[in-house]
Amino acid sequence: MENREFNYYQDLSANQQLQASEAFPVLMRKVYLWMTLALAITGMTAYYVATSEAILTAILTNRALFWGLLIAELGLVWGVSAAINRLSLLVATLMFILYSVINGATMSIIFLVYDASSIATVFFITAGTFGAMAAIGYTTNKDLSSLGRILFMALIGLVIATVVNLFLKSPAMMMILSYIGVLIFVGLTAWDSQKIKQMLLHAPDVDEATQKVALLGALTLYLDFVNLFLYLLRIFGRRR
Repeated sequence: MENREFNYYQDLSANQQLQASEAFPVLMRKVYLWMTLALAITGMTAYYVATSEAILTAILTNRALFWGLLIAELGLVWGVSAAINRLSLLVATLMFILYSVINGATMSIIFLVYDASSIATVFFITAGTFGAMAAIGYTTNKDLSSLGRILFMALIGLVIATVVNLFLKSPAMMMILSYIGVLIFVGLTAWDSQKIKQMLLHAPDVDEATQKVALLGALTLYLDFVNLFLYLLRIFGRRR
């Protein structure tokens, strides 16, 4: 779908492209605004749950609830990504918000494992790294598509290795996977930034269809940021 849309916009006349480009900065602002709001919702939810003994205890002691939250996260991401064309902008946005809340609830556990000041430090490290790589992906003239395909395959390998290590329980392997995870999501941030720019560069207008593309872009960058943060936290986080 993304390639068809991009090719369509490439075929527009010069005058049409000039008019269409006026929507681009508006849509890009929406991408980063939605991503930032989602991160803020996740952070506030994580802190609230971590400071609520009742909620935190329910998540940690009720396996059905914990796994239900994880399954709900996967379902929401898949639902938004796979059905974005069939969903209204309002429904897709609400699903994104709900995912941000649930993800915050499950991430609240990091406050039990790591020192709060350490979490804050790693967050700013993540923000700086993410910002630099997003800027590189946005401004570079080099096509990152081939790199993106390699990184996506590496991501699949990382997921498989992580599942295997759940049984091996090797701290050394976990640390190695954390470094690999950082490299993968650093690269994915640049690639996704370029891909989102290409998808929105010649958007004809700021209508519901193009805003849904921007929302999907925000979700993609949000996932890049959160995963980069978690891998960096495993490396630099100071445990309690």
